[in-house]
Amino acid sequence: MADTSTSPSHAPRSWVNTVSLDHVRRGVDGGFTQADHGARTRLSRLRPGDRLVFYSPRQSYPEGDPLQAFTAHGVVTGEEPYQVEVSDTFHPWRMAIAFAPSAQAPIRPLLGELGFIKDPAKWGFVFRRGLFEIPADDFDTVIAAMKPA
Repeated sequence: MADTSTSPSHAPRSWVNTVSLDHVRRGVDGGFTQADHGARTRLSRLRPGDRLVFYSPRQSYPEGDPLQAFTAHGVVTGEEPYQVEVSDTFHPWRMAIAFAPSAQAPIRPLLGELGFIKDPAKWGFVFRRGLFEIPADDFDTVIAAMKPA
């Protein structure tokens, strides 16, 4: 059976990317996301039309104040990851994203509603994966909580 996941008509998938708020803001301003400290690996799983929500455990990386909120969301518009030069020693991979207006949504009120969180007592563990896929209904729950005022 042929792999149709690269087809533009694939069913959009829903993802979470765990990123500090300061890095989320850079991505929103630039229309992109990065993952895994600039690696290409997981970004290459994203396809145009996929939905992406950002969870920010902290205000800034690496030791900023705790935030624990969903902070932005958008739709993948890029076909493939692209590489940029940030400095002589840092050349991260990025994926183009069209961001939507949203408000921050603290995670704690949503813990009992999100199926991808299997153990509410250890809810933070799942976010250590960085960029990961979630069920569409969980994505919809998060987005509903992020409606701008």
